[in-house]
Amino acid sequence: MANKEDIFKKVISHAKEYGYVFQSSEIYDGLSAVYDYAQNGAELKKNIREYWWRAMVQLNKNIVGIDAAIFMHPTTWKASGHVDAFNDPLIDNKDSKKRYRADVLVEDYTAKIEAKIEKEVKKAAKRFGDAFDKSQFLATNGRVVEYQKKINTILKRLGSSLEKEDLADVKALIEELGIVCPVSGSKNWTDVKQFNLMFGTKLGASADSAMDLYLRPETAQGIFVNFLNVQKTGRMKIPFGIAQTGKAFRNEIVARQFIFRMREFEQMEMQFFVKPGSQKEWYEAWKENRMKWHLSLGMGEENYRFHDHEKLAHYADAAADIEFRFPFGFKELEGIHSRTDFDLSAHEEHSGKKLQYFDHEENKNYVPYVVETSIGLDRMFLAVFSHSLKEEVLENNTTRTVLKLPAVLAPTKAAVLPLVKKDGLPEIAHQIVDDLKWDFNVTYDEKDAVGRRYRRQDAVGTPFCITVDHQTKEDNTVTIRHRDTMEQRRVPIAEVNELIAKEVDMKSWLGKM
Repeated sequence: MANKEDIFKKVISHAKEYGYVFQSSEIYDGLSAVYDYAQNGAELKKNIREYWWRAMVQLNKNIVGIDAAIFMHPTTWKASGHVDAFNDPLIDNKDSKKRYRADVLVEDYTAKIEAKIEKEVKKAAKRFGDAFDKSQFLATNGRVVEYQKKINTILKRLGSSLEKEDLADVKALIEELGIVCPVSGSKNWTDVKQFNLMFGTKLGASADSAMDLYLRPETAQGIFVNFLNVQKTGRMKIPFGIAQTGKAFRNEIVARQFIFRMREFEQMEMQFFVKPGSQKEWYEAWKENRMKWHLSLGMGEENYRFHDHEKLAHYADAAADIEFRFPFGFKELEGIHSRTDFDLSAHEEHSGKKLQYFDHEENKNYVPYVVETSIGLDRMFLAVFSHSLKEEVLENNTTRTVLKLPAVLAPTKAAVLPLVKKDGLPEIAHQIVDDLKWDFNVTYDEKDAVGRRYRRQDAVGTPFCITVDHQTKEDNTVTIRHRDTMEQRRVPIAEVNELIAKEVDMKSWLGKM
């Protein structure tokens, strides 16, 4: 476990040291669970957003994008159920005075059992070598089967108690499992209470006439209330989707794990409107489509898995998460939900306006069903960043720290380096930067020995280094070095643009889907 923690600490410090993520208002000792994206982080975040938008909106004829406001009429949140039911179960430890999410305490307990399963799998894989069959081992090994049974029993009971709002049983479960406070080590717990996660604010000039508003806790409702506007103005035919990315806000009890769970975060959501009765097949289709999108980035199939929900939200008839192997274990990265007609029907009822679709083929009106795909941009950022950070031992026994970001997402695509700061080499290097900057984000670096500069660009995640040397003046060629392989080759300056494009072009990456 310490190893996982050490890896995660390295991720956090690397993100700060190389200009990816800073603590918000750090000069005032920061604000808990609020972060700023630094110069490289802002670029990586923008590139992930663009990679999602291109795949979701541009490449689908029947999906369009919107950008809805953060402030919405307060009745929106009454209709969506957030005012009455957007709660987390909260528990305090009387000795440490620390507050926790009760469900997370239980899930962390099961994660420890999962780690034991992983340990058994590793031992067996070592013992059996190539003959090892992981799925057979998981299904037949007595100890592993018992562990899995225990996990399933605990999570089933937790899910059922939360659904019935039996908070006394959630506390009883924590006590039965002997869960201790991570800070005080004591089992001295308060009762479990519900805690609403929405941030309240006011709209209006004077306190008397101000209207109570909320900062939106999700971006989906902005899509639902605009369903008819988009459908009519875009002359959209069912099935069709509406996508958007944007900020959402949740007053998390325990915001933790760096940018994994924050109070201000960004979502990338798409709501797909379908004919009632066809939602199950669209749900399966979107599950497959979204997994393909993730795999197109080449971060390893073994690092993703589907987790089907035992406990469904009251409005859903199917729900699954795509989980990713973060440094702290498998956790939710994206949700795919079949939301039935709950949202549009609820807004119809509360607004008194019809939110229906006239189906010309069937010659009738109906409220469409919705299949949702929802991914946290910040979580995706953390998945990409943490997976890409590597420590490599080289042939000469030195080590290098390299951020092997998928080249399509890398903040800076190439660094141009003059070998020395004289003999006209900087001028040629600047000319190359000026030519490339129209197509790619590029940087110029002339400080330190060239080997040192290579290491710096490796650590920041730049896929290519282009070195201008004395031979460049004779034959117009440069050395291009690949970050991942460290391979170097001589190429004409005229070919550099095309070489980079081939590696970073969205078409070649998304084409793998």
